[in-house]
Amino acid sequence: MQTADPRKRLVCAIDTTCTERASSLVSCLESHVGAFKFGMEFFYAHGVAGVRAVAGEETRIFLDLKLNDIPATVAGGVRALLPLAPFMTTVHATGGPDMMCAALEAVAPAGDARPKILAVTVLTSMDDNDVEATGGRGGVRDQVLRLTELALETGVDGVVCSPREIADVRRLCGPGFLVVTPGIRPGGGGCDDQKRTMSPGDAVAAGASYIVVGRPITRAPDPVAAAARTVADMSRP
Repeated sequence: MQTADPRKRLVCAIDTTCTERASSLVSCLESHVGAFKFGMEFFYAHGVAGVRAVAGEETRIFLDLKLNDIPATVAGGVRALLPLAPFMTTVHATGGPDMMCAALEAVAPAGDARPKILAVTVLTSMDDNDVEATGGRGGVRDQVLRLTELALETGVDGVVCSPREIADVRRLCGPGFLVVTPGIRPGGGGCDDQKRTMSPGDAVAAGASYIVVGRPITRAPDPVAAAARTVADMSRP
């Protein structure tokens, strides 16, 4: 995926339970990023109505709830999210092909306005040891590619992976498949609880469709300036 304006590819993660803080971040950053990600922390506290109250009607929403359950339950959950009209939402690839297909079927009635379904591969907080401890084979890279291939076969729109696997996923899936990556740390900043990270520019160069940045922007003294630095790094040759 390519776009002339790199801001469109920057998703800011709103990871807070405070509606005032979330509203302030959306208000100050809406002209500087392409979308906002609302995950479990905010959604579990405030639900669909809370996200809508903060984001309004025009803001692009990436609803990152990482659904993982039996197919019927995931389909029901996805249908319940449709009133928010997120442009992307997530399920876990480890839920299996039937579950991913059920999510796709649940959004189909929304037609061209349906959310893109992304399959989460291996969380960026995990390394090879974690993959082995949870039953994976061959380490992070092999597990990501195995789950990506499964996701591709089901027809979902893309995957979420760490930036370290972007190039391999892009080679496997081609240009039309969405590759969305958290684990972005501008300027060599701290990794927090992320284990597989990369700079914004390197992630875009590797083939990321969208990059997701939270704390390096939202906890910066000047979030607007931090977003601008991130976009500048995404734009470097």
